Amino acid sequence: MIAYLRLHIPTLIGLAALLCCTSIASAGEGFDRDSFERFASMRAGEGEPVYWYTIGTVYSYPDGKALFAMEGIDTARRLPDDEDGTVRQASRKVFFYRDIETGEVLRELNGKAVEPIAYPYQYITYALVDDSIVTYVEQGAGERLQRIGPVENIQLRRIGETMVFSAPLFLDFPTAAGRYQAFENYDFFIHPETSGLSVPNQLSWVRYGDLPPFAGPGYSIIHLVSWRVDSYAALPKSMREVLESDARQWMAPPRDLEEIRALQR
Repeated sequence: MIAYLRLHIPTLIGLAALLCCTSIASAGEGFDRDSFERFASMRAGEGEPVYWYTIGTVYSYPDGKALFAMEGIDTARRLPDDEDGTVRQASRKVFFYRDIETGEVLRELNGKAVEPIAYPYQYITYALVDDSIVTYVEQGAGERLQRIGPVENIQLRRIGETMVFSAPLFLDFPTAAGRYQAFENYDFFIHPETSGLSVPNQLSWVRYGDLPPFAGPGYSIIHLVSWRVDSYAALPKSMREVLESDARQWMAPPRDLEEIRALQR
């Protein structure tokens, strides 16, 4: 069963066109109530559980060797909004390491236990302040309870009718095992309903930091892609099987704030 993570050459003309487009796209835009609400609904749904199913690869850095596959979920529920319009999200997330060749869940490597990345809960709030989203995250329990924020790092860009929400995270804080330093970047894509896509809510995620503890010293790049499904039954069989055998608590997000407060104790 799971042991919780403790906080573990184009032509000159073409080049000119590319630079021009990059300059325009990088400017981003501010949030209004509509774009804020679209982000919140995409991320956490409207009250019923949503499931961000995730697959990807862990690479050693800088040689780029593929070490492990990953599969996991980030399941979320939107709790009732605060009176001021602040959005509240209750989440759980778990990501399993799998053998890069066979796809089997890794439970041991070189005599060391392989534990998934697992958060029994995260409590996240999003507030629209002027034209920015201000985020707070609560995680951990007891003496290790953390409240991270305020953070104003979510950028909005548009590719035609597709909205892209980017959130870079520069992490640097002390832990019981030493200083934790990493870079992560989240790019959420919301495609319009008129696109006809069966999975219009998508995510690309990348992390640079230490290798997992069981893999020894060194650095890694993790790249994951995710898409949202709106029921547990819509998750792939491989994901449901490992949740039901190893991580039943992660089959649904926290019910309410009371459950989160109990987990924090």
